[in-house]
Amino acid sequence: MSVDLAAAAAAVPDGVVDRIGAARHVLTICHEHPEADALGAALTVALMVEARGGTATPVCADPVPAMYGFLPGMERFRTAPDPAADYDLIVVVDCGELERVGPVLADHAALFARVPIVNLDHHLSNPGFGAVSWVDADAAATCEMATLLAVRLGVPLAAFDGILATALMAGLVMDTATFQHPNATPRSLLVAAALRAAGAPLSEISRRLYRTKPNRQLALFGRVLARLEASPDGRVVWSTLELADMDATGAISEHSEGLIDLLGQSETAEVAILFKEQADGTRLSVRTRPGGVDATVLAGRFGGGGHARAAGATVALPVAEARPVVLGEATRLAAAVVR
Repeated sequence: MSVDLAAAAAAVPDGVVDRIGAARHVLTICHEHPEADALGAALTVALMVEARGGTATPVCADPVPAMYGFLPGMERFRTAPDPAADYDLIVVVDCGELERVGPVLADHAALFARVPIVNLDHHLSNPGFGAVSWVDADAAATCEMATLLAVRLGVPLAAFDGILATALMAGLVMDTATFQHPNATPRSLLVAAALRAAGAPLSEISRRLYRTKPNRQLALFGRVLARLEASPDGRVVWSTLELADMDATGAISEHSEGLIDLLGQSETAEVAILFKEQADGTRLSVRTRPGGVDATVLAGRFGGGGHARAAGATVALPVAEARPVVLGEATRLAAAVVR
């Protein structure tokens, strides 16, 4: 069976199609500390360029996390642009701001200043940087947008022996928690149906991303969940991931993925927060209930952003000092919610 995405693909701006369609040597880059949506979008846009006869380099400032090693094509990522390439376009994906690409921006400032940028993103907080910008906050994932881009560019979703469809589906699965989050729209499901029809192994992707964890990751979850705290009325819940937890369990940074979603399952919480202790500050991950606190408002108070139900920020304070400041603001916002 086939699924017709032509009507949905009309949402892709002509400027995006024209720029990417005409480019011959493209750098595609996602945010540092990547997850499946960022990696999937960067890889698949590179494949689309190649399908049309161009060359492309997918880049991420950080190495691809081991948990995504099962996805074909991840070995193509570089941590810096190819010095031998003469790029005529940079496509930045899944970045709420250009600085999210990480140290690659400063290390290759002349390249980013010289080469036009196309900005593809689904974060509401994205200011619209780049020569051409397509920011769709209604998209569940940047990979949802990239799927529609493939249709507009005439690249079959089954191309590259299924690598394209698999990477796109992985991004959609990751950012919707296997279509359980409220960001999954009828269009998201239509796109997923088209990718499944093109051969994307939905069940296997879901199992690997959400139901497969190393034992040391489970041990890490146990330590953090044991610290769970809640406000007196239960409207705010939080926990802290300490640097010592990583040493105690042998876990690595990517193993913290999914912790905030567990906290967000609290039956009483309007706001769930994971405080991640960093060497130079505190990283916040925020989840909120539909119809209540806008997570971007809370994260925005501390210079962050994201989506209405999921956002993040970095506070330049030790975790013991950041926690009361952030919780004070979260408590205030949660108290204003009327149900």
